[in-house]
Amino acid sequence: MAHRAVGRALSLLRGRLRLPGPGHGQPRGHVRPGSSGAAVQRAPQAAAPEEPGEDAEVNTGKKTFTEVQTERLEQAERTVLIKCPPKLNENKLLQYLSSHGNIKSHFFFENRGIHALIEFSEKNSIASLQDAIGVPSAAEYHVVPFKSRLFTFMLKNPVSQAAEETPLHLSPQFHIPVKDLIQKLCHADSISSQMYILLNEYQLTDENIKLRYLVCSLVRDFAHAYFPDSTVKPFGSSVNTFGKLGCDVDMFLDFRDTQKHAAKMKKGPFEMEYQMKRLPSERLATQKILSVIGDCLDNFGPGCVSVQKILNARCPLVKFSHQPTGFQCDLSVSNSIAIKSSELLYIYGCLDSRVRALVFSVRCWARVHGLTNSIPGTWITNFSLTMMVMFFLQRRSPPIIPTLDQLKELADQKDKLVIGGYDCSFVSDLSKIKRTNNTETLDVLLGDFFEYYGNFDFRRNSINLRKGKEVNKPESSPLYIWNPFEQDLNISKNVNQPQLEKFVAMARESAWILRKEEKAQQMINKEPWGLAALLIPFGKSNSNKMKNRMKGIGSETIRNLLDSLKLNNPNSLQKAVGK
Repeated sequence: MAHRAVGRALSLLRGRLRLPGPGHGQPRGHVRPGSSGAAVQRAPQAAAPEEPGEDAEVNTGKKTFTEVQTERLEQAERTVLIKCPPKLNENKLLQYLSSHGNIKSHFFFENRGIHALIEFSEKNSIASLQDAIGVPSAAEYHVVPFKSRLFTFMLKNPVSQAAEETPLHLSPQFHIPVKDLIQKLCHADSISSQMYILLNEYQLTDENIKLRYLVCSLVRDFAHAYFPDSTVKPFGSSVNTFGKLGCDVDMFLDFRDTQKHAAKMKKGPFEMEYQMKRLPSERLATQKILSVIGDCLDNFGPGCVSVQKILNARCPLVKFSHQPTGFQCDLSVSNSIAIKSSELLYIYGCLDSRVRALVFSVRCWARVHGLTNSIPGTWITNFSLTMMVMFFLQRRSPPIIPTLDQLKELADQKDKLVIGGYDCSFVSDLSKIKRTNNTETLDVLLGDFFEYYGNFDFRRNSINLRKGKEVNKPESSPLYIWNPFEQDLNISKNVNQPQLEKFVAMARESAWILRKEEKAQQMINKEPWGLAALLIPFGKSNSNKMKNRMKGIGSETIRNLLDSLKLNNPNSLQKAVGK
């Protein structure tokens, strides 16, 4: 009956989570092709075991990570961004732009004013538009004559033309506040439904993803002046299906196309090569390249502000803010292992809709309770937390996602890749990966996640996604999560003992709340329940409630279970984290 109830509840979301056809702007509640919401298409079926046949095509229709990136980058090259007046007639703007070529898609958003993203069907339409656009007057300031794809649309007669304005649908670029989210979650009829609602509110939209690729394309326009064969690609949260609205844009300058060109030229009886500057190390070359690109963005890039060149970091980068889109951006060079990590998460996110729903819920929970932070420090990062969720799903019986070694076994010749001596090979074709037989609901998975890590032996064991099993820690770091590819690195080395203890304590209390909360009574009392209850910071009032709920429980078995989960059991907590 529980499975049927969850299936019915999730079917209510089916209309909101259905994939539309490509190239069309959609309302906020929809999932779009190629976006981080791609895997949510089958959300209702994944949690409803009575419908096993409906999910058979979930993997076969998915594009590979490389195919999605190629398509999005090409799409960005046909795109312009226009700052619009506050009062605008949408049809007249589109009519004017259509004189330069067919418009494939468009949308409006607000960030320091109204902006329109316009995607043309042909790239040469942009050249036609640029030829018809004037250079701003230099009455007060001298302008830098760099012609980008950022334009300003103005009305010649604002007073009379303002009367022709039409209402604009603005695409949201940020998720709703947690307090508003909690109100929405309280109206759901199961925890599974709550988790899919959270996913749908927080995930990147198709419009937001288009903006991210456009920013990368605009940076590439600068890089092309020095490196014509280079490309600028996003990685991390923007592309791995786990990005939330408002997250930063990580991008890297890729020279692999240049290397492929060099390999082709060596065929035949003769060889010719370019004369190029030679430097003693790759790191020095990276620093010099980023220094020049950073100066270009700072001095000539429209909308690029607060440019910082952080060249002595372990991974040199340039940080900047892109004012027209509102994105905070980090630019690095040839971050090949990072892009493989993005692809691995993309595959996991596409294999089963429950994966993304669980990750989004856990990460939102962690942020509410101060377990993660956008500022670097001693707390758990979102990447580490995501890896912990993946490991937990590998440990289910049967497993919900495969280990990295299992994905490596499915790799063919084109998937073979070694980067810096590290084997980064794994299958890229989703149709080759067998679908799981696990039919556990998200209600079960969320509670078991907290119980699993609330009782995990962090003192002795580490987390290894390549093997999918607990292994002895190779060093004494409080939390040890193996880098999936660079196996000699601990991705959670920054986490200290107090932060780990806080995580374990929060996980235990959350497990207790999910097991013992009476949904029906809370709905009568109009109190948050299920996931909504977990998104309210735990305070002394919650602890008192928990002690009161302990009274009257007669079963010794249940008493023992609660004792193992209670926060006021310091011995079990200290034993778990190694104190």
